[in-house]
Amino acid sequence: MSADPAPASARAPVIAVDGPVAAGKGTLARRLAAQFGFAYLDTGALYRAVGSKVLRAGGDPADAGAATAAAAGLAEADLKAPDLRSEAVGLAASKVAAIPGVRAALLDYQRSYAARPPGGQAGAILDGRDIGTVVCPDARVKLFVTARDEVRAARRHKELIDKGENATYDQILADLRRRDAQDQARETAPLKPAGDAHLLDTSDLDIEAAVAAAAEIVAAALKP
Repeated sequence: MSADPAPASARAPVIAVDGPVAAGKGTLARRLAAQFGFAYLDTGALYRAVGSKVLRAGGDPADAGAATAAAAGLAEADLKAPDLRSEAVGLAASKVAAIPGVRAALLDYQRSYAARPPGGQAGAILDGRDIGTVVCPDARVKLFVTARDEVRAARRHKELIDKGENATYDQILADLRRRDAQDQARETAPLKPAGDAHLLDTSDLDIEAAVAAAAEIVAAALKP
């Protein structure tokens, strides 16, 4: 399915929310979607699903052939894999996301979702690593959500401990920094803020304050 060729002004508004892991962008994007009545797509889950699919098949997520084949054959059931939020799958997702064939296989799906939000909703919010720079460069609003490394690692550590997983803060911090380096250094769609993105540092904000700050930016942009 190809993306909608209509001019940006004639399409449903799209909000792009980008940023590194554990910056709070997913929670923020979901809350904004509920507040504004927009459809929500966690694009990171697509890459996690590809990484998980490769791992379950006993493959190497860095193998371009295996990862691209997994992306091309991605099914709805793959998005519900029980290990999708594990650290191992997160690292696999960062590896498959660096493969051009994987990104190409998933790009059209993301653009079609943004152009035609499901359920007839008024607009779409997509969160990921390259929404504002590659997937939806003409998004009505672009947010780049970030936080200090130590804060993000602490958040991720608490999330995993609350799920009953064995995890140490030091290991999570090291993995987080490794994923950041991989995401920022990849040749295809590296992690970086779009030139016209609003930067939102959530290091010292609770979720309510972060949502309020983001909602103010979105509301201003959506005014007729």
